[in-house]
Amino acid sequence: MHELAVTESILDLSIKHARKSNASRVTDIYITIGRLSSIVDDSVQFYWDLISEGTICAGAQLHFDRIPARLLCLDCGNEFVLSDQLEPCPRCSSSQVKLLTGEEFRLDSIGIEVTEEIVKE
Repeated sequence: MHELAVTESILDLSIKHARKSNASRVTDIYITIGRLSSIVDDSVQFYWDLISEGTICAGAQLHFDRIPARLLCLDCGNEFVLSDQLEPCPRCSSSQVKLLTGEEFRLDSIGIEVTEEIVKE
């Protein structure tokens, strides 16, 4: 259910920045989500379709970029991508690892349309 709150935040940020740019509508939303994040793409899309209705963002396409979980072994310095579940270093079997990427959740950018008004003199 926390997807509703994060989707509301995405909508608020998108509307705020679209208005600053004098956008007539928002066309695209680009979101980065780390593999270890508990955010579910389909849930965000579901809530987006509901809460964006009637706003400048209605009908905007959501684009999800999933970032893999990368770990650093603190014993041997090996960097590796987590394949499934938390696992020890594949090189030295150490469990002393540091997460480098994989917990991200951010709004990267929005695509907008700007309709220019014709000024009559």
